[in-house]
Formats: sequence, C-alpha cells, structure tokens
Amino acid sequence: MVDILLGLQWGDEGKGKIVDVLAPQYEVVARFQGGPNAGHTLEFDGNKHVLHQIPSGIFRNDCTNIIGNGVVLDPVIFKKEIEGLSNYKIDFAKNLFISKKTAVILPTHRLLDAAYEQDKGDQKIGSTLKGIGPTYSDKVARLGLRLGDLVADNFREKYEKIKAQHIRLLGFYEFEYELEEAEEIFFNAVEFIKKFNLVDSEYTVNEALKAGQKVLAEGAQGSLLDIDFGSYPYVTSSSTTAAGVCAGLGVAPRKIGEVFGIFKAYCTRVGSGPFPTELENEAGEKIRAEGREFGATTGRPRRCGWLDLPALKYTIMLNGVTQLVMMKADVLNIFDEIEVCTHYRLPDGSLTDQMPYDIVDMKVEPVYTTLKGWGDTLTGVRKFENAPQALKDYVAYLEKELEVPIAFVSTGPDREALIMRG
Repeated sequence: MVDILLGLQWGDEGKGKIVDVLAPQYEVVARFQGGPNAGHTLEFDGNKHVLHQIPSGIFRNDCTNIIGNGVVLDPVIFKKEIEGLSNYKIDFAKNLFISKKTAVILPTHRLLDAAYEQDKGDQKIGSTLKGIGPTYSDKVARLGLRLGDLVADNFREKYEKIKAQHIRLLGFYEFEYELEEAEEIFFNAVEFIKKFNLVDSEYTVNEALKAGQKVLAEGAQGSLLDIDFGSYPYVTSSSTTAAGVCAGLGVAPRKIGEVFGIFKAYCTRVGSGPFPTELENEAGEKIRAEGREFGATTGRPRRCGWLDLPALKYTIMLNGVTQLVMMKADVLNIFDEIEVCTHYRLPDGSLTDQMPYDIVDMKVEPVYTTLKGWGDTLTGVRKFENAPQALKDYVAYLEKELEVPIAFVSTGPDREALIMRG
C-alpha cells in the first residue's frame, strides 16, 4: 500500500522530520508534487538539514527515494542539494530515482516568476521566485521540458524554442534580466543530473508495490495551498492534497492506505493571502521567536497565529486523514492560556465552521475558545503519560473536535523529540 504524509495547513508543518521518523517502516519514500519551493527540515545528531527536492528518506541507507512525475525539478538546486549531502556517504546510485516525466525548471522560468510578481504590484502572491508557477504553466500548456528530454538528441533545439517564447514574454512585461551566467550554471547542472537514475518511476513504484513493499508518499507545501482547494489565488501551482498522489506518482486510488495529516499546534503562513487567526501582536511575535518561524527555503519571517479548527477540519475532510501528527507542541510551553479558533463570524454576523469560498475577499472574525496552557518544558518527554495534564487536555480536546486520533506529538526539532501514542 501507499501511505501518504502531507501538511494540513499552509506548509512548514514539519513534514521532513516525520518522514525521517517513519522512513524505517517503508522501503520507498516518494515525492509526488511541488519543487524547490519546499523546505523539509530534519534535525538529528546535533545537525540540521534542509531538503528541497530530494525525498526525506534519503538518510536511510535501506530506503529507495523517488522524485515523482508530479514534481517540478530545478537541476541547479538539485546539484547543490547533492553536493550538500556529500559528507553522509549516501549511495545515490542505489537510493535515488527520478522520473523522466518530471518537469524541468529552466533559468527563464525563474525570470518569468519574478516578472509576474513584479507586474502584480501590491497584489503579489508571495512567490518563492523559484520558477514553480511558470514551470507548471508550461506543463499544462504542453510546452515544457521534462527530465527525459535532457538526454534526447534534440534537447538544445527544444530548449531554445521554449527560451525564445519566454524571452518574448519577458519583453512584454518589460522585465530586465541577465541570462548568460544562469544558463552556464544550468547546463553544467544538466550534465550533472544525467549521471543519476532517470527512470519511468510509475513502473518503479508499482513494481515495488507488487513485490509487497510499503511506499510513503511525501507531500510538499500544505493542503491550504492546494491549487483547487486552497485560498486561490494565494496558492501554490500543484495538487497538495491526497488526490495529487495518484497523478503525481502513477498509482491507483485503491492502493492508498493510511493518510498521515501533519499540523502545528498553532498556525503559520508565508507570503500573502488570508489568515483568519493571524496574531499581529506580542503573542504572534513570541510564537515566531520561540518556534524559529522563518522560511526554510526563503528565510522570510512567517506570519503566526492560533490554531484554526475550521481550516483543519476542512483539510482533514479533503484528504481523508486517518492519523494526525501534531508538531511543535513545545513552542506553546511559554503560554499560560492557549486560544483555539472554533468558528468564523461572517460579515453578516452568522457563524460557520466551514471554509468560505470567498474567504480571500471577505473579512472573517475568528471565534475562540480558551484552554489552559501547560507552561512547562516538554524536554525529555517521550511517553504521553508523562506529559503535563494541560497538554493531555489539549490533545483530548482536539481529538474530540477533529474526530481523528493524534498519533504523534512532536516536542522539539530533533528526530528523537517525539511522543508516539498507541
């Protein structure tokens, strides 16, 4: 079966750590969407690692890692990631496979990303400027290059054709740019990536399943950034929900098993877009400082706020979540009281616990319930029975409201700082 691990909020939930923890139970870990806009952070043995395109099972020597066809891949960033892992003696020939159908991010895609953001002015999306959106746009428009094209005899011809189209667009937006150096770095990275296992990964995944191996599908970004169900247009360009796994890896729906949904004990968001529970006050600053809430990919400070149950219920429903994972419970150690949003008050005064279609354009007021904080360190807590009573009460309250069990509670950044329940 294919189990799925994905984020239930606006990304940055801590997926990398949990994939790393769960990886020993799986023979295969596969990324099914997104690209270098992802930043999956793992901490172990006193070291911190941020992966952008490579699956988070890469540190497990007995685990096959697959970059699926639903991903968009930047060869330049891929090369830097591989070089950054040089000290870990990873056998990439054995452990890393990349789909030939993976879309390739070109230097001009990054330029277009910046041009589009510049043109939007005050209405900008908050893009990471990694070229993600333009690459997915070309994919859907049937114009893009895929990884298998890099080894084709007419690769440069295909590249120059797309480049010419992009240059015409950049001229339309009157965007100034330099391309020569970026192209030199890009073509160097293309030669580098050709040395890796470029495969028809849909066969690789399905052959593993046929052999009885367990596969963990690793999501990027978060469900509230989904292209269909997120706060459009302030979303990413891929399907970040469980539905994206089948198309992003080439597996049938009947082969999906457990769905692990990851959420923080509070909320964060990077970039523009609605955030009903955002705290633009001292409490928000305290969460940001305590949680080290700065983007793993961009370094941008994250917007912070209290936990949003209507949003969480929404993404649990969309994904068919079977087990929940609560991250960063330790960040709330500093609060004597914790607020949880249970409903939105709409402009007409009515209450709802559903996600409104027009939440981007309307101002909703969060309605909170107050819970007692535990005000104590969680360092060294590995069993739920040893946790502070207030944390137990917080978990029990959420399980009752969300109607899904919380299987894991993270109590710190290290892979060992985790309470496994049941």
